[in-house]
Amino acid sequence: MLLVILGAVIIGLSLGLFGSGGSILTVPVLMYLVGMPAGESIASSLLIVAGISLFGSISYIRRKNVSWRHFWVFGIPGMIGTYGGAWIGTLVDSRWQLLVFSLLMIVAALLMWRSKPKPPGHVTEMNYAKVTLEGLVVGVITGFVGVGGGFLIVPALVLLAGLSMPVAIGTSLLIIVIKSIAGFFKYYAVMSANDVEFNWFIISIMIAGGILGSILGSKIGRSLPKEKLQKGFAVFLVLMGIFVITKSVI
Repeated sequence: MLLVILGAVIIGLSLGLFGSGGSILTVPVLMYLVGMPAGESIASSLLIVAGISLFGSISYIRRKNVSWRHFWVFGIPGMIGTYGGAWIGTLVDSRWQLLVFSLLMIVAALLMWRSKPKPPGHVTEMNYAKVTLEGLVVGVITGFVGVGGGFLIVPALVLLAGLSMPVAIGTSLLIIVIKSIAGFFKYYAVMSANDVEFNWFIISIMIAGGILGSILGSKIGRSLPKEKLQKGFAVFLVLMGIFVITKSVI
């Protein structure tokens, strides 16, 4: 149980420090520290990510660092895509999900390695078609592998919608909440029909530990060199992706 709580705190730390990345650690923590089957881990991770992200979004809402217009334009297609991705996930062997998940970790690592902190900017004219399509595609991917997808949503909101980084992160957290809940409901409906029982105690512990970690991460991030931390975390993601492939896919 101590390892589970530690894993949850690390997930929250990543979300607090970088605004993304933590959710992609949830599945490995559930599989290798808790011992959950792959399918249940992927489904449970969506609810855990939703709970942590909902708490994390509160401070951004208070500071008015959320673009509600972009939230709906990206979020609604994202919900539909996540529901569809979760449906696809219930039809395939979990090893395919873990393979895509591992490759996604490596992609996330590359994005985090290359990205640099950007100064606050101004909202530019939004390309509705591109933002809507991006929301749908990211939703399908994240629903299929059970992650929030903040590392994909934040760059999309900055590059396609012209949001500043603080507003993109705050908006992304709320988008993650509604997408993750949509995906979890689909997994829950299918798995419950097949007599799969979810471990609500572990899910609750993970959410609580993740919230604690996100609070610590936000405070630590104010005094530490974020770019070096981000690159260190990127290396960790690559190693974790390779580990999942060798342990559970090959």
